[in-house]
Amino acid sequence: MESRAAHFFSEIDQLRAKLLNNVGVMTDWQRAEKEINHQEILNQIESIILEIVTSLSKAEAPVLALPNRSSWANISFDSAIGLQMSSRQSVTTIRSDCPSSVTKFAQILKILSVIYRLVQSNSYATKRDIYYNNTKLFGSQKAVDSIVDDISCLLKVPRRSLHVLATSKGLISGDLCYMEEDGTRIDCNSSSTAVSVSSNISGIKNIVSSAKFVMIIEKDATFQRLLDDDFCTKLSPCIIITGKGVPDVNSRLMVKRLWDELHIPIFALVDADPHGIEIMCIYKYGSVAMSFEAHSLTVPSVMWLGLLPSDLQRLRVPKDALIPLTKRDESKLCSLLERPYLTSQPEWQKEMKLMQQNKVKAEIQSLTAIAPDFLTQIYLPNKLRYGGWI
Repeated sequence: MESRAAHFFSEIDQLRAKLLNNVGVMTDWQRAEKEINHQEILNQIESIILEIVTSLSKAEAPVLALPNRSSWANISFDSAIGLQMSSRQSVTTIRSDCPSSVTKFAQILKILSVIYRLVQSNSYATKRDIYYNNTKLFGSQKAVDSIVDDISCLLKVPRRSLHVLATSKGLISGDLCYMEEDGTRIDCNSSSTAVSVSSNISGIKNIVSSAKFVMIIEKDATFQRLLDDDFCTKLSPCIIITGKGVPDVNSRLMVKRLWDELHIPIFALVDADPHGIEIMCIYKYGSVAMSFEAHSLTVPSVMWLGLLPSDLQRLRVPKDALIPLTKRDESKLCSLLERPYLTSQPEWQKEMKLMQQNKVKAEIQSLTAIAPDFLTQIYLPNKLRYGGWI
């Protein structure tokens, strides 16, 4: 039995050995994160407030300059890190005397004051708590979410160092146990149910796992299907995780933490469409909006397991299970092919150009057109056994 398991995981073990050659003992971001202390953050906030008071004392309208988190012009690409914000980035000016930005100016000051109190008292609040602190001022939860990230970028510290947490939407299951910061022991081994991804990833400790690999699953529906089919037991030991579509920061932090702690291969299972590919790229290379925190969010070792456009031809997926690309899909595909990180991924480019050429996309569920249990019984076991990733 053991020799059969060893043979099954031989390709994965070889991949792990290759990945370990490129692993440092401790990354710069981990070192930097440990060095961030409360007083530094308080000093930075006080400095911002002092500048505002100084402007007022001179009868000048206070102005805040925020790094522009939405422009590709501010982004550089490093194959070892992913998309990261350039040191000489452009800024967006938030004026207190301009009708179009005065509300945002007030919102930023309010959240800075909340963060100051949280850090000073060593307590935590969720972004939702902050929103309900003054719903009239903020108007929407989205405004709070964006400003917290703006402040994190402005102060150059991770969001969790601001003592602001976010409720996680991701789920995780498999060969994994750990302890939350409050001492709660979490066991992800239950085959029928999944555990919500922690809202305080940096507080996790005592991680125990003998998993051979981690599999990122794009959609919750596919994740639930794997749970229903007892996938983690059949292909034990492994870990599966989903961010339920475009991943939240906590899901990305969890994938990064698993890589840093376990150094095992991480595979992505996404739809064979431009949206699925982009989601996989967020885990692997990061996003423009969160590029200032790339060191703690990206995992450049992520491999594309499926669903590959070439799989659709190779497996002869029935034509009625394929979906024509829309104009929006074609535009997204062209945009992805122009991204800086694709130049180092010729095999990915080949798959995307095949999609472009065939003008069709497919969801992971399209494999049920071959057989109801094809995904868990044949497709994934064969992919993992014979090294079918790129």
